[in-house]
Amino acid sequence: MVIRDTPWPAGTPCWVDLMTSDLDAAKEFYTGLFGWNLTDTGSEGGGYLMADVDGKSVAGLGGQQPGQEGHPSVWTTYLASDDVDATCAKVSAAGGIVLAPPFDVMEVGRMAIVQDPTGATFGVWQAKAHIGAELANDTGSFNWNELMTRDYDRAKTFYGEVFGYTFSELGDENFSYCTLDLEGRPVGGLGTLPDEVPKEVPAHWRVYFAVDDADKSLARAAELGGAILRPAEDMPYGRWGDASDGQGAMFALIKPAPAPEG
Repeated sequence: MVIRDTPWPAGTPCWVDLMTSDLDAAKEFYTGLFGWNLTDTGSEGGGYLMADVDGKSVAGLGGQQPGQEGHPSVWTTYLASDDVDATCAKVSAAGGIVLAPPFDVMEVGRMAIVQDPTGATFGVWQAKAHIGAELANDTGSFNWNELMTRDYDRAKTFYGEVFGYTFSELGDENFSYCTLDLEGRPVGGLGTLPDEVPKEVPAHWRVYFAVDDADKSLARAAELGGAILRPAEDMPYGRWGDASDGQGAMFALIKPAPAPEG
């Protein structure tokens, strides 16, 4: 479990939010799946909903804004920055695209939406009143974020230049995967999209949410109108599977393996 009341270190995944085509349906789905409490930020916040677990913020839910009609519903990972304008300059210099230039979100922070050279979109967040997630790595909150791409080497170069990551290789001859490390500690992952993934699926950041039982949570997602995209299976870091909500936004569910002693 991670509890924070200060901004996340630059380069760390610090927030996740959903842009959905049906906010009312998303409210019912995610409260039913995770038991989240939702707080409406009101008209000033565009109806954006803050989700919390026991009073600690874990994620955001937002409806599509004018001009976004027809955009797929999607979860977005935000990487922390001490200076979002400077980060966007690095994004451009490294071959990425700034899709939404830096702008202030009331008094809560400053953000941008960018795309890496392999096609994956993510947010950049400079904290002010809102630090991002106050709870992570615990049931009902995100506990891992990873980029899945078809150009592994290009992605490593880009993220290393923009955020200063080093990389620890975990893959083998059949699958390239590494952790994104800051000061020797992993903060996220980067892997190659398997060949069986349809070509129309773009590079993307995948969000993992921690649950107490991966099988039951996947079944619950289906009961609530979502879909099981990958049945639960075991890996060294826990038992996990992929799901989508009723509007097609994809995410992963994982029952983390017990932390090693010591």
